[in-house]
Amino acid sequence: MDMNMLEEIGKRAKAAAAMSASLETGLKNKVLRDAADLLIERSKELLDANARDWKTAVEHQMAKGLLDRLTLTEDRILGMAEGLREVASLDDPIGSVDGMKRRPNGLLIGKMTVPLGVIGVIYEARPNVTSDVFGLCFKTGNAVILKGGSDAIRSNAAIVEVLREAIGKNGVNPDVLQLIEDTSRETAREFMHLDRYVDLMIPRGGAGLIRTVTKESTIPVIETGTGNCHIFVDSPADIMMAVDIIFNAKTQRIGVCNAAESLLVHRDIRSALLPSLEAKLKEKNVELRADGPAAEYLETSVPATEEDWGTEYLDYILSIRTVSNIDEAIAHINRYNTGHSECIVTSNYMHAQRFLREVDAAAVYVNASTRFTDGNEFGFGAEIGISTQKLHARGPMGLMALTTYKYIIYGSGQIRE
Repeated sequence: MDMNMLEEIGKRAKAAAAMSASLETGLKNKVLRDAADLLIERSKELLDANARDWKTAVEHQMAKGLLDRLTLTEDRILGMAEGLREVASLDDPIGSVDGMKRRPNGLLIGKMTVPLGVIGVIYEARPNVTSDVFGLCFKTGNAVILKGGSDAIRSNAAIVEVLREAIGKNGVNPDVLQLIEDTSRETAREFMHLDRYVDLMIPRGGAGLIRTVTKESTIPVIETGTGNCHIFVDSPADIMMAVDIIFNAKTQRIGVCNAAESLLVHRDIRSALLPSLEAKLKEKNVELRADGPAAEYLETSVPATEEDWGTEYLDYILSIRTVSNIDEAIAHINRYNTGHSECIVTSNYMHAQRFLREVDAAAVYVNASTRFTDGNEFGFGAEIGISTQKLHARGPMGLMALTTYKYIIYGSGQIRE
């Protein structure tokens, strides 16, 4: 893409953001609900566009996990629409004032929640991200520029067309949502340098994309994470609960960042857990890569290597390591995890509390599947990503993660001496 065209997109986004920041909540909610209705009404167009993307992806031998992310269905379009309606139903944070305090000199000082401005999102083959990002950015008075990958370009363009139509019908500047349709890496690189217009950059995709954006962007970046997520089955633990949690976290959707990739097993419950777990995972033909002490209780496994402990498979593969105690489990997780989602299955209250305190991750679970790390499941309506860093935002990023604040000060003629 010609740099002048990219700069024009930036200028239009900046102008639209200034307008969007002052939109009334009622109008924003109406746009979101109209957009939801139009997504369903035009679902055939979206599915046709996605089918063309899917066909190309299959021809290019896209991995199963990524192909799952790419796929749109009637149910997923309904989910996109419901996400927009849910965002519309949430309280609007923009303009809220917090912490008003009166100083000894009579000044009244507080903090007002305001939009960030223009948000850039670079993402891979997940077309539902398009509507999720729009909904959250629009509700918070931000403009957004999207840069999807070539694998989903037809799907993304079709969704953006529908959303912009809903925006425009309500008298709002459609440039609050723009899609860069040039999918080249050169354009992505130029986009990362558009700091004159873009206030925040968010990458959503694999480790390679995230590394590239954090390294090359001259715009502040929030990292949304790869997920090398662990489940630690402690002793004592409810074995059938553990089997159900592991099966769900590993196989319910393999191509997502909150799927479990690694299992830690307390040595005292290997004989009770592993045969039952193996039988259950055979339903989905999950390959088990185990250390020696775990392999003793498995009929079919391959030896795990050091590389397995740090790998996000996004596939029907699970690594298994035996640990002697909770200290060893926590140390292993904090060494190999990606700061995303971690789980302990235990009947020991003190162990659960230690795990919650000491495991370094955005979401830490006791006796529940890691698959719940999701903006919708957390009650945010949708998410713009799951942040695995610690500054500004962490975990599923909903409305408040897309805002900042400014201080507001009321005086009565005070001057500083």
